[in-house]
Amino acid sequence: MPTKGLAWYIFNCLGFYPLCPGSNEYELGSPCLPGVRVRLSDGGTLTVRTKNWAPDHVRVKSVYLNGVRMKGTTLRYEDIRDGADLLFVMDSR
Repeated sequence: MPTKGLAWYIFNCLGFYPLCPGSNEYELGSPCLPGVRVRLSDGGTLTVRTKNWAPDHVRVKSVYLNGVRMKGTTLRYEDIRDGADLLFVMDSR
């Protein structure tokens, strides 16, 4: 698998992916893992969690960034670069 494809896949499994290469914006998606922690280069931690995660619960009902419900479907690099807690609330329908 080419590196670009692998990077996109990893982002996608986290529940967000770069909208455009070189942009500071990520488009929210549906995480394919119940949760993961990513250690960032500056020592911070990005924690991605889900509530009600299951293989058949692929619909994102809501997303919370550091405890605040997000509006829209875009996440900015500045929001997560120093570490963050991202919670996806999942649903089956």
